[in-house]
Amino acid sequence: MQKILFVCLGNICRSPLAEGIALHLVKKYNLNFTMDSAGTAHYHIGEAPDPRTIKNAKLHGIDLSTLIARHFTAADFSNFDIIFVMDKNNLKNIFDLASTPQQKNKVDLFLNTLYPNQNLEVPDPYHEDEKKFEEVFQLLNKACLNLLKIS
Repeated sequence: MQKILFVCLGNICRSPLAEGIALHLVKKYNLNFTMDSAGTAHYHIGEAPDPRTIKNAKLHGIDLSTLIARHFTAADFSNFDIIFVMDKNNLKNIFDLASTPQQKNKVDLFLNTLYPNQNLEVPDPYHEDEKKFEEVFQLLNKACLNLLKIS
């Protein structure tokens, strides 16, 4: 079973949405993956995803109600096979916590699964309108489908 962690800043918008989409697909297609998400900042530990993220996911039949924000820890390097970050700031933050080259090799920008070596970022919709939340959903959904090799 492959264990995948999605990471963004506060763990209330992008990373829990990626986790929720991936979990939905894993269940739907009976795949053998474990998914989780975390944030590099302490802002929202213990909180549910942003209400706009929950609302947007629900429009697509995805339930995020059981997800709770948590902080990324050094133990995550041992607990996960792959760590996908949403942007370059979070990439730097995770790299700073890595103590070995092997740990750094587990980390990549999530959109590199769709656009190899382009190092594109998933935009943070937190300070944006609902249209941006939908754009982020579509981008993460496409990346999750590609990651899990679902056509």
